Amino acid sequence: MDYPGNLYVIAAPSGAGKSSLVKALMELDSHLQLSISHTTRAPRGQEKNGREYFFVSPAEFDAMVQADAFVEWAHVHSQRYGTSKKAIEDRMAQGGDVILEIDFQGAVQIKDIFANAISIFILPPSWEELRSRLERRGEDAPDVIELRLKNAAVEVAQAHKFDFVIINELFDRALFDLKAIVHAQRLKYSAQRRARVETFQALNIP
Repeated sequence: MDYPGNLYVIAAPSGAGKSSLVKALMELDSHLQLSISHTTRAPRGQEKNGREYFFVSPAEFDAMVQADAFVEWAHVHSQRYGTSKKAIEDRMAQGGDVILEIDFQGAVQIKDIFANAISIFILPPSWEELRSRLERRGEDAPDVIELRLKNAAVEVAQAHKFDFVIINELFDRALFDLKAIVHAQRLKYSAQRRARVETFQALNIP
């Protein structure tokens, strides 16, 4: 189905700054709503259930998979993450724009289901900087950081599958680029046609 709202799918290797960019963007754009994923991993830091993620047990996750409740789900860093299809559809049907933070596996699946989704990949400026950011974050043990860097090598190789790529070298510049993509998508003919049906009808535009 074509919905009046837009879906922005954003992926990046861990430590590239995806969550910080999305948070800053949403503070500037009240029309955007973050899609909250389900995950089997435990909360980190100040994370709360229903805010950053819905934290569920492996058994609960299995039940949702069996009920076909996810538009996509994947194994990431030895844990599972899934996105509720109904939550996205309800928001877009109301004309709202949804941002989905996701891994590259899920992003590919999303594009297969929501053809109009806009996919954006966030790259770090270098491997050295990515390692430094992961270490400064202070959330992971050294072996976990090594796993994240190993996974990042696989993830960045998939950047060519995305509609847009942003290199997060300077945060303000990366945020500007992200805002530009969101705004440009809203002005596309197809997006305007979906969002402003009455206007197009009034102007006799097919």
